[in-house]
Amino acid sequence: MRLTSLALALATALAGTAHAADTTQLVQGELPQVTAWRRDIHQHPELSNRETRTSALVAAQLKKLGLDVHTGIAHTGVVGILKGGKPGPKLAIRADMDALPVTEEVDLPFASKAKGEYRGKQVGVMHACGHDSHTAMLLGLATVLAGMKKDLPGEVMFVFQPAEEGAPAGEQGGASLMLKEGVFRDFKPDAMFGMHVVSSLNVGTVAVRPGPTMAGSDWFKLVVHGKQTHGAMPWNGVDPIVTSAEIISAAQTIVSRKLNIGDLPAVLSFGIVEGGARYNIVPDQVELQGTLRTFDAGMRQQAIDNLKSIAGHIAEANGATVDAQIPVGDSNPVLVNDPALAARVRGSIAKAIGGDHVIEAKPWMASEDFAYFAKEVPSVYFFVGATPAGQDALKAPANHSPKFFMDEGAMKIGMESMLQATLDYLNGPNA
Repeated sequence: MRLTSLALALATALAGTAHAADTTQLVQGELPQVTAWRRDIHQHPELSNRETRTSALVAAQLKKLGLDVHTGIAHTGVVGILKGGKPGPKLAIRADMDALPVTEEVDLPFASKAKGEYRGKQVGVMHACGHDSHTAMLLGLATVLAGMKKDLPGEVMFVFQPAEEGAPAGEQGGASLMLKEGVFRDFKPDAMFGMHVVSSLNVGTVAVRPGPTMAGSDWFKLVVHGKQTHGAMPWNGVDPIVTSAEIISAAQTIVSRKLNIGDLPAVLSFGIVEGGARYNIVPDQVELQGTLRTFDAGMRQQAIDNLKSIAGHIAEANGATVDAQIPVGDSNPVLVNDPALAARVRGSIAKAIGGDHVIEAKPWMASEDFAYFAKEVPSVYFFVGATPAGQDALKAPANHSPKFFMDEGAMKIGMESMLQATLDYLNGPNA
């Protein structure tokens, strides 16, 4: 019986000799469905811990493939386990499912019109970070690998994670909660892979980095307490606005003057300044919130200690007091790619898309809660270009922008890269 070209590609891949042409054929066969899934999810985005429609779609597809499916992990998380017909290692691959409280400004036929509640307000909801494509790509990969089940070495866990962007106030969620609820209790992977589309790279380029790759992040809150008074008579009170301004200004010296950023970068930014209710009244308190990003535990602690000291001493000098919460809630750890595994994955991606299209990623100050998984098992997380070829990727709207745009050609590159890395890992280091 004559094999079809797709069946022939499948047979070649299962033999452990999958090359770029083989993975391209396998991915190409699934791209129409993957694109349809992505557009559907994009048009129906859901905020963190609220991904009920998305998780139902994912679970239904995984069950259709015959996988061992588990739902309701960390609220809306879904896990599917594929057991190959041959002995081999255990691998986990992760995609995130949640969207952002952003009103879409991209003119697409499947643009989001969705609304949701965030911090007590009605907001637009948008997949402004590409998680819709991550979910669709992983469903496509699950479909390809399920087609190889009989002769596939090892086992693959497909992890569809909620709340990567952070759980709503007062809730837990994301990778840390999945681990707390035992996602690895009965299936402990030998390795784990993840990827992210980024607008800072053009389609066709993939970036991988060994070692520290994405920053650890801490959310901090400072509440400066003063004494309310009439704005015409500030000497009768203690001004928390002036005090807060001094704290904000002095805090900039932590990174520029206190930390040795010659080896690894760090960032300290304020994102919320709230205080006052009337133009001519000095309020009794001001709340400051911000983020600290670091790649080193020692630098992190030094920055935290410095921020507490600066806030406390400036408040005291002004006759005010300050309540400091550093950090608020859980902190994302540094995402560290296993160096040896990263080298293997980079080689696999080069095989899939060509070595000229694979670069070493620079340390990225954004954080990613995949880092929790990477603390548990050797892991690799890589970046897939999303900006159309010919456009200046450095000027493209960033991830999280209401104008964030992903060229759907990125999904072909991402799937080919991840499929090749997966097959090479399952078939062993000499694949």
